[in-house]
Amino acid sequence: MQDPANDPLAALSRRHFLKTSTVAAAAAVSLPSILHAQTKKPINAVIIGLGGRGGGAGGNFLEAAKTIGVDAKIVAVADIFPEAANSGRNNFGVPADKCFSGFDAYQKALAVPGVNYAILATPPGFRAVHFKACVEAGKNVFMEKPVATDGPTCRVMYAAAEASKAKNLKVAAGTQRRHQASYIETIKRIKDGAIGDVVALRVYWVNGGPIWHRGEHGSTDLERQIRNWYHYIWLSGDHICEQHVHNLDVANWVMGGHPAKCWGMGARQQLEGKSGEIWDNFALEYEYPGGAHMFAYCGQVKRDWSSVSEAVQGTKGTSDPGNRIQPTGGAMWRFRDKAVDPYVQEHIDLINAIQNDTELNEAKQVTDSTLTAIMGREAAYSGAGVEWDAILNSKFAYAPEQMFEDCSKMQWGAFRTLQPPMPSQHNILKDPPVVPVAKA
Repeated sequence: MQDPANDPLAALSRRHFLKTSTVAAAAAVSLPSILHAQTKKPINAVIIGLGGRGGGAGGNFLEAAKTIGVDAKIVAVADIFPEAANSGRNNFGVPADKCFSGFDAYQKALAVPGVNYAILATPPGFRAVHFKACVEAGKNVFMEKPVATDGPTCRVMYAAAEASKAKNLKVAAGTQRRHQASYIETIKRIKDGAIGDVVALRVYWVNGGPIWHRGEHGSTDLERQIRNWYHYIWLSGDHICEQHVHNLDVANWVMGGHPAKCWGMGARQQLEGKSGEIWDNFALEYEYPGGAHMFAYCGQVKRDWSSVSEAVQGTKGTSDPGNRIQPTGGAMWRFRDKAVDPYVQEHIDLINAIQNDTELNEAKQVTDSTLTAIMGREAAYSGAGVEWDAILNSKFAYAPEQMFEDCSKMQWGAFRTLQPPMPSQHNILKDPPVVPVAKA
């Protein structure tokens, strides 16, 4: 047994968790490829979180296993809500006694004998503590993005990421562009100098319509929030984290690291009058070490123009990192090959890493990109410039205290709702934090 004094997971007591930061060593992540497993060990998976993405990821996992000829099945499912957990019977043929519900359902699923693959797809506010539990239990993990909603949960992620590498666990994240052939080849060319030195980036996740809103359902504050999870900061991180993290991750991939600071603005406009705390648009500017700037825009408002895309400006040309290189004065290059669906490819890559014991651990990089989104969110919320170390080491936690003590023992009950953040009136980095609570 590992000495608790040297165990980065055991060290994260609530007191340590809020007062210190744990930064993992850089993860060396191999590029994904379609490899046929040589020693085909059975893969027994559990799904923790049976919403739309959890069900989708389960289907992608089974398709991936079939593609490479590996015996794989979903042996248990878990969800806070019984009706969601029970869908595992119809969708994946999971026996009724292995469809677990409640706040402790994830623990029951991970304890099923033979489990060696966990799919984490709950609302993001639970991701860090569920990932920590998977690492403690020695499970390989596929986890959806984002993986945290504030500095404290990012610190749990960094510590668990370090522990997962020490245990040689394989970890893939739902930043599927990292497993998409067109992005892999194009970004390789950028890194090889096809457009010279990168001086600027632009990333968009601008929807042409609003995000879903499920209204108020449930008998307690906590139930109403979790059923309408997208609209509460502690659960979703706001849409800049929940969606725009994809594009921010591409920028970090191109740059080979994360930004140092950020400033920006945004608003809550078309959501006005609906329950919740989040905004519906952000416009941000990030600066990377070395001076390159990234301009980031995301929105969930009804509008005529929309775009989900990235662009890179170099000293010798430009690129759409998804499939195109345009050197200055030269011929355009495009990626034209056919490729596997990246939602399936990410599971192929993870299964192959397990089967062949090759390195794949994306926990740190997805946490970096999640914290990039959080840094931008808090810069816009506060109206102040925010630096990386400040947001990483921030003490304010959006989630209930019980989340960090033992989320398996959470109970339905009262929990505060914040006023939608207003610049100059909301700043988690002040001492003490300024975080206005909505009137009852």
